[in-house]
Amino acid sequence: MTSVSPIGNRDTVAESLAGLGAEQQAWLVLVMETPASDELLIEGLHQYLDHASESRFLNSLKLQKCGEWIGDKAPARLQIRLMEAAKSSQHPAYQAFRDGLNRSGGLERAYPKAKI
Repeated sequence: MTSVSPIGNRDTVAESLAGLGAEQQAWLVLVMETPASDELLIEGLHQYLDHASESRFLNSLKLQKCGEWIGDKAPARLQIRLMEAAKSSQHPAYQAFRDGLNRSGGLERAYPKAKI
């Protein structure tokens, strides 16, 4: 028995990340606020990055912008999972997304370095 998310599916998440307009950003923030939707978000992110890596033209600036935006907006509980997704491939599309994610500083805000 599979559970269907009432707010969307991974295709919707991938399309929203690809567009990243104001309406899509608002919807993605809503998805990120709901812990039950974490798997949906990560699966959609993987699909978005897979499509970007398979495309004929690599728009690294757009991927960096997406990584930076999601790193800024995602709650602390998602920061490690986002970084794991960004590091799951050596393809330049994943590298561009990872660069934006690092630039956002979300992981450092969620898990600050210990002051020793």
